[in-house]
Amino acid sequence: MFYRGRRLRKNSSIRKMMSEVMLKPEEMMLPIFVVEGENIKSEISSMKGVYHYSVDMLDIIIQQMKDNNIISCMLFGIPSIKDSCGSEACKKDGVVQRAIKKIKEDYPECYVTADVCMCEYTDHGHCGILDENGYVINDETLYHLGNIAISYARSGVDMVAPSDMMDGHIQHIRKVLDNEGFYNVSIMGYSAKYASNFYGPFREAAHSAPAFGDRKSYQMDYSNSKEAIREIQADIQEGADIVMVKPAMSYLDIVYSASQRYDIPIAAYQVSGEYTMISNAVQAGLINKHAILESLISIKRAGAKFIITYFAIEASKMLKEYNNY
Repeated sequence: MFYRGRRLRKNSSIRKMMSEVMLKPEEMMLPIFVVEGENIKSEISSMKGVYHYSVDMLDIIIQQMKDNNIISCMLFGIPSIKDSCGSEACKKDGVVQRAIKKIKEDYPECYVTADVCMCEYTDHGHCGILDENGYVINDETLYHLGNIAISYARSGVDMVAPSDMMDGHIQHIRKVLDNEGFYNVSIMGYSAKYASNFYGPFREAAHSAPAFGDRKSYQMDYSNSKEAIREIQADIQEGADIVMVKPAMSYLDIVYSASQRYDIPIAAYQVSGEYTMISNAVQAGLINKHAILESLISIKRAGAKFIITYFAIEASKMLKEYNNY
């Protein structure tokens, strides 16, 4: 007798019973862009449906998170002043620091993560301190990253996520956090972060495009997979609590390999370019909106424990609508 797999696909009930991968709202982390100023909720032109918020307007997105069981977010700050060393990033009253306090006050259960990088804060748009030739100096940059992480910890952040791709950044940040008594502040490494073409809309959203050159001397070559495993292993050895693969959909092989090799939570970032392509195609009627869930399920199926995605709220609404969780 031949295999009749269709028996277990006969109707929606049996399909749900046989579902191998389930996506829950709690497994999606929402990125939020916070800007200086007041009374600002401004749609990002390259990312329809995603907004810049001033700290006083965060109530809007906080309520949406509560209503849709989104229990975690990642903050990106856009300052009004930039300089060569990104000094605004570690100010006590900086935009991210105030946002952390605001969210923790209004939504104490929310697990707040803050991106630790310098590109949004430097006038040159690179992720660290530059030498006279425009090359990012690794070890000097670590000092500044540590100061940013400490500043976020003092503001009440739950987890810091260094996205700079400097060598040794996890070890350095873990050391400075522990030295200040912040043993319970977690670190999520952007461990396999590729020099991807899918970041374009984010650079508009975060005002972080490099003023010259590119980031290929510190972000990974998208041809490489074995290197990704080395980078992930290094972050684990240095003390990362979670490791991340970024972007997600073009790097599902990396997500899968890491999930099979390491007994540590793997995160994947569905980045701005992925969001924009899917969102624009749905709005144009070229693909069904269920492609949103399909894309997220593919990331989960590859082995990601949770997904950082701009679709978090919309996907949660879809899951409620279709009773898929």
